[in-house]
Amino acid sequence: MASRSVAKDIITLRGSAAIVSEFFGYAANSILYNRGVYPEESFAKVKKYGLPMLLTQDEGVKSFISNLTAQLSEWLEAGKLQRVVLVIMSKASNEVLERWNFSIETDGEVVEKGVSREKSDKEIMREIQAIMRQIASSITYLPCLDEPFSCPHTSFGHGSSSSAGGFIVSLPLDVLFTGVFDVLAYTDTDVAVPFTWIESDPKLIANPQMVKLHSFDTKIHKVDTLVSYKNDEWDEQ
Repeated sequence: MASRSVAKDIITLRGSAAIVSEFFGYAANSILYNRGVYPEESFAKVKKYGLPMLLTQDEGVKSFISNLTAQLSEWLEAGKLQRVVLVIMSKASNEVLERWNFSIETDGEVVEKGVSREKSDKEIMREIQAIMRQIASSITYLPCLDEPFSCPHTSFGHGSSSSAGGFIVSLPLDVLFTGVFDVLAYTDTDVAVPFTWIESDPKLIANPQMVKLHSFDTKIHKVDTLVSYKNDEWDEQ
């Protein structure tokens, strides 16, 4: 009786970095759309990962996410990226409402020796699909964001595992945003910091509620996903 074999694809460090950084771009778009940080009409539907996905059409935000994913890809390929956190804040008070945390484990042998790994592209896609579906259904398990989002500011940052803070760079203020968000990227301490970045606090939530989402693994980079959020109903008890 013939056995059924599953085809494996060769995954290189550069290829894995491209997969993970691209995932962050689509995940960020999905979070901003599904959490209502930007209006529905500012997104266009595309197909990715075998799913209908929504991408921002705002040129400023598109440029921001493009620059962000390019930098993340560079750090991923160097094996230096440990965590990426997308933070949603209140426009009125700057209080942190949600933290979408993506923790990254990197295969050190691949970085040091340049070896490759094997995993089916379809299997990786299925794992990413599961995360994207959870983000799309976030309205069912996260509190409604009733904040009147309107602010011309967003930023992303760089930090380290031994540091509570990070470094942040802001988008130009002439870009009109309907939401407030930061993206913090935590890297190894020996990474050169882009000169345009400034230090930031980690933007934590006091006594947060947490929901662990699915993970995906390229066999070189493993990404675990967790969302923490402020729960006013819990605070009132």
